[in-house]
Amino acid sequence: TPGAAVRSIRPYQSSEQYLYAMKEDLAEWLKELYDLDIEVGTFVEVLETGAVLCSHANNVTHVAGEFARACPGVAHHLRLPAAGVACNLAAQPGTFQARDNVSNFIQWCRKEMDIKDVLMFETEDLVLRKNEKNFVLCLLELARRAARFGMRAPTLVQMEEEIEEELRQELDLPPADTPLPRPPRKPRDLHNLDQMVQHLVSRCTCPVQFPMIKISEGKYRVGDSDTLIFVRILREHIMVRVGGGWDTLEHYLDKHDPCRCTSLSHKQAWKTRSPQQQVQHEIWLCPASKAATRGQQQPLLLVSRSQSPLPPVAW
Repeated sequence: TPGAAVRSIRPYQSSEQYLYAMKEDLAEWLKELYDLDIEVGTFVEVLETGAVLCSHANNVTHVAGEFARACPGVAHHLRLPAAGVACNLAAQPGTFQARDNVSNFIQWCRKEMDIKDVLMFETEDLVLRKNEKNFVLCLLELARRAARFGMRAPTLVQMEEEIEEELRQELDLPPADTPLPRPPRKPRDLHNLDQMVQHLVSRCTCPVQFPMIKISEGKYRVGDSDTLIFVRILREHIMVRVGGGWDTLEHYLDKHDPCRCTSLSHKQAWKTRSPQQQVQHEIWLCPASKAATRGQQQPLLLVSRSQSPLPPVAW
């Protein structure tokens, strides 16, 4: 029977869930930074006039100036904003004043923060809500860059830093420079992660279970390749670190598990695998010492299910 941790996962469409999760994280972050009355449901409504965005840009510029004075040596190697942005705090939604605010913020992101066009959005994307995804990705990238000189970061960015530290330790690389004390990170919530992962993987209806092998806490090998993914819990979402961004595990599996994937070629490639290539339902326990496995990734647990899916979850 699925536990409470599994039941807490919200039943969103997977193609929308990752965007919802990012908006939820950014809304909580802005609320903590500026004591705003903002939540995921009012995220775009609160920001569409551009007033909060321009005020945030000016705050980032102020923090960057303090960083440059406190750590001139390190600041010399970073791209720091030198100028703020003009802002009309009385702008109303959909007006020319709102468009000017948003346009000024976009130009500031490009010129002062050097955010590339691939991560930028257009004025209409926010004012007319044409492309919320581009807007959200831009805000997240801005938060990443501002975190380098001391701005408090959203939880997603904190988890990215945590994963980067883990990779540096595995590769015996020196720690990242942290000239300014960072706010304490929220502790990792991995207690129920395996149960949540198992629940989502169990929805696979392939004759042979799509494998997801646990390598270590929060790290899994997926499919029949050597692809490793980092998995974290973000409130009620299971997030996967992919490339330079994030996805929900459910959406990730929808794109890679053959019985869920919409790609016909992907499904056919899976069906034509030989029996030797197919991973059966089994659990591996590898109690080998860390010293014995140094330099080689060893599976600790193969997440699997019975031939019939798990019982449905009552939300």
